[in-house]
Amino acid sequence: MRHLPFAAKALLAAAVLPLALTACSSSTDGTSDTAATAKKPSKDPNAGLLTGAQLKKALAPASFFAAGFAVDPSGARDTGTTYTAPSSSPVAKPDCKLLGGTSWIAITGASGVSFAQNDYVNKNTSEDIAQEIDTFRGTTAAKVMADLKKAVGSCATYTDADTHTKVKVAGADTAGLGDAAYTITLTNSAWENGSTLIAAQSGTDVVTVMSTDGHDNGAATAKKLTARIVTSLKAEHEHA
Repeated sequence: MRHLPFAAKALLAAAVLPLALTACSSSTDGTSDTAATAKKPSKDPNAGLLTGAQLKKALAPASFFAAGFAVDPSGARDTGTTYTAPSSSPVAKPDCKLLGGTSWIAITGASGVSFAQNDYVNKNTSEDIAQEIDTFRGTTAAKVMADLKKAVGSCATYTDADTHTKVKVAGADTAGLGDAAYTITLTNSAWENGSTLIAAQSGTDVVTVMSTDGHDNGAATAKKLTARIVTSLKAEHEHA
């Protein structure tokens, strides 16, 4: 290894010293630039997003549901006061059978940073009403809505696991519910009544409901419940 002569070393040290002093110079608030940079907080990706505990408050209460309906404890869940890591699993071919479940938004392959859900069942009629809110970062909620429409477009029918018969799937854009809404109707000749699913985007939140209540494939109850949750969500954001 070649060594520098003593004189060259001295010149190099003299040149480096001003640079070192510049790097350690003070900022206008009396702290060093390095310290000032370290003090700057990183942007919180979850800033302004509701937690599961807050979303739970926006779900419709027991008083909303007709007599005979009671919450199913096994279907009540939320993410509490913390956030989870979001995930997105690209869906080449949607699993159409997921539309037959209470957490049917899973058909999009996306999960948010927080959620809250529960399910009300009428033990006398077996009618079922489910409600869920999922919160996403940035503009992901709008993408989830687009992905949902795309998935439903690929699901003209699916086979019902209980009756082993074909379920017909029909989807349509719906006005007057949040920033955007989409209604899915499931019908089957083997069922006494069909199901109505509604997804509504409200800012960074996506509300999803499922209803078999009534003799209209659950449509009226699903729309009324979605509107109730969207209104409650806006109030929660205002108080957050």
